[in-house]
Amino acid sequence: MQHIALIEDDDRLASLIEKFLVQNGYQVSHISEGDKAVNFILHAQPDLVLLDINLPKMDGFSICRAIRQQYTNPVLFLTAKDSDFDHVSGLEMGADDYIIKPIEPHVLLARIHNAFRRGQFTQPHGEQKLIFGELEIEKHSRIVTLAGEEIELTTHEFELLWLLASHAGEVQSREYVHQQMIGREYDGLDRSVDVRVSRLRKKLNDNLKKPYRIVTVWGKGYVFSPAAWDKNLNQLL
Repeated sequence: MQHIALIEDDDRLASLIEKFLVQNGYQVSHISEGDKAVNFILHAQPDLVLLDINLPKMDGFSICRAIRQQYTNPVLFLTAKDSDFDHVSGLEMGADDYIIKPIEPHVLLARIHNAFRRGQFTQPHGEQKLIFGELEIEKHSRIVTLAGEEIELTTHEFELLWLLASHAGEVQSREYVHQQMIGREYDGLDRSVDVRVSRLRKKLNDNLKKPYRIVTVWGKGYVFSPAAWDKNLNQLL
């Protein structure tokens, strides 16, 4: 049974969500105070976290920042804060989805299912390890090393990297990447994928002002450059 941590200070709402999720086969742990959430998440390692932002003693953004280096399972913000700034901020902190309250229970369930499906990402060609110069990506263990140093990636950052790297040199459209990563069609406005690509570039020591490892092809999408991981090339840049 998959375990969901529900971090929510509205006890009535939390009770309704917990009852609904339990009815749909999940184990749910409810924590109402933000300062208690970090230790619980890091020790219990639930399969998914539903996280409010406006919490007493420690807000959801601070919780997400505190856990992300040691917790790689999905984090879904569930909040009434609906500004674009908060939405982008949440994704940049490592959240996998940003859900605005109020939301119909079955829509919430679908978003949770999408998050779990993305966590079961599979590579159609069956390769278990990809090597590009100093970059090594191991699918089974989800270990990524660059120049001999392990790179800490969340589950969905790894999925994005594997998706692009397993099609190295080929442009992947924003629509396709969005569908694979977010689980729904691209509406032309959602910046979720752009934010995740930016975070991945930062972790892989790409040039953020002029990326050369994960390149944006304007009007088309993204391309993983197979030649950009050579040590000699890096010394020239």
